[in-house]
Amino acid sequence: MIPPQDDEETPFLERPDSPEQPTAKTPLPWDQFWLLLLLEIPDFLSARTLAPFIPQLVRDIGVTHGDESQVGYYVGILQSSSSAAHTLTIFHWSRLSDHIGRKPVMLIALSAISVSMFSFGLSKTFLGLVVNRVICGAFDSSGAVLKTLVMDITDTTNMPKAYGYTPIPVMIATTVGPLIGGLLSRPADRFPNIFGRSELLKTYPYLLPCSISAFFISIIWLVAYIRLKESVSNRAPLWELIKGGFFGQSCSKPRQSSCNGIFDPANLGEVQSKPLPLRALLTSRVLSVTASYTTMGLFHMAFNSVLPVFYATPIELGGLSLDPPRIGVLLAASGIIQGIFQLLFYARLHDHFGAKAIYITGVSSGIPIVILFPVINALARAHGIGMAVWLCVAVQLTLKTSLIMCFPSMITFIRAAAPNRASLGATTGIAQVALAVGRIIGPASAASMFSYSLQEGHDAWLIYYFLIAIVFLAVGTALLLPRYPSAICEDSQ
Repeated sequence: MIPPQDDEETPFLERPDSPEQPTAKTPLPWDQFWLLLLLEIPDFLSARTLAPFIPQLVRDIGVTHGDESQVGYYVGILQSSSSAAHTLTIFHWSRLSDHIGRKPVMLIALSAISVSMFSFGLSKTFLGLVVNRVICGAFDSSGAVLKTLVMDITDTTNMPKAYGYTPIPVMIATTVGPLIGGLLSRPADRFPNIFGRSELLKTYPYLLPCSISAFFISIIWLVAYIRLKESVSNRAPLWELIKGGFFGQSCSKPRQSSCNGIFDPANLGEVQSKPLPLRALLTSRVLSVTASYTTMGLFHMAFNSVLPVFYATPIELGGLSLDPPRIGVLLAASGIIQGIFQLLFYARLHDHFGAKAIYITGVSSGIPIVILFPVINALARAHGIGMAVWLCVAVQLTLKTSLIMCFPSMITFIRAAAPNRASLGATTGIAQVALAVGRIIGPASAASMFSYSLQEGHDAWLIYYFLIAIVFLAVGTALLLPRYPSAICEDSQ
């Protein structure tokens, strides 16, 4: 159900996006919105289930040959392999959703997550783990399609409120996922009275948490298949797109749209109702938004990659010497804090301060977040893991809440940058490609830098210099964003 003032014939740049143009707020379409909240769970659940035990899994398969300093390097490869495949395919999946609809693309993504999670638990070699993450990344377009679905069923008056609710499923996934992965990994060793006789779980010690996540995701797939309604009105059969050279169209000569500053009034209705080719989408507005999205995502993924490795690394090597269950509990607590804060305060903060202020505050919080890493280790070396260490850990995870608020703020800028409604999926896909690039570079470079800094003779602070540099880059690109999202296309009006 699309709000009437936001139909396909209404150019995005004519819609009020700033406080200077107040309008009555449209109620959220809960008949479909609750499904979108449910569909937020699988992507986060799968990633968070793996996070607590991946460092130990890398040790167990023997790829590091007992060299503790190499654990972070291989963890980074695993995380980046999925993002690399995701980068190569996400734009095509997002653009395909503009043509064949969001629902079939979403169902393919859920199937990929479920199958890859189950097979990940059966993998016994590092190559097998990488192949599973590549397959998951190549077919998982759920993040981009969900963002577009939210844009489809909301308008600028109720979208901030919609993103105020998204922490609910994220909080569930980021709470349950680490608990599943942290508490149920190696069950035959941890719960010998229950699983000690299972040869299957002894042979595949990480199959149980992966299977449980895969089962939940399969249930969500079934619910989506039955209840999710298609939000794209003008759809084309997939076979017709293939015969018409669908992938070749992305480099075809574009029609000029109003967001490019030149348009033919006679063709305005056609331009607004049809997906645009790639060249027509690469406007200065879209590129400025994707630059900010990339640098923010780069830091976010670098931080998320370093955090569990930092927790698992011995104190004498610069970490905190925590085991997987404690790491899982910490990550779960972090998810709860972030979810509750965004649920209660995001829409109010957006209405009062605007998207840009929230975004700049979020990326700037990366500075104290990074500084706290060496502080925590120094306190652990001097006094052991006591109250001071846990206080600093709590402060760092709380500051991460501000960073998480950047994501819903950025969606507002992406929506405003889209040349027309029919190209929402493709525009979101461009932004997601940029984010995926950050997800490739972030985990691999940060984890490798962390491992490099641990080696004898190297500066242990190299990883922190690296992270601080990324933060300043993210702040710099954020300052280029307009004060209000509507300002992106104001020069075209």
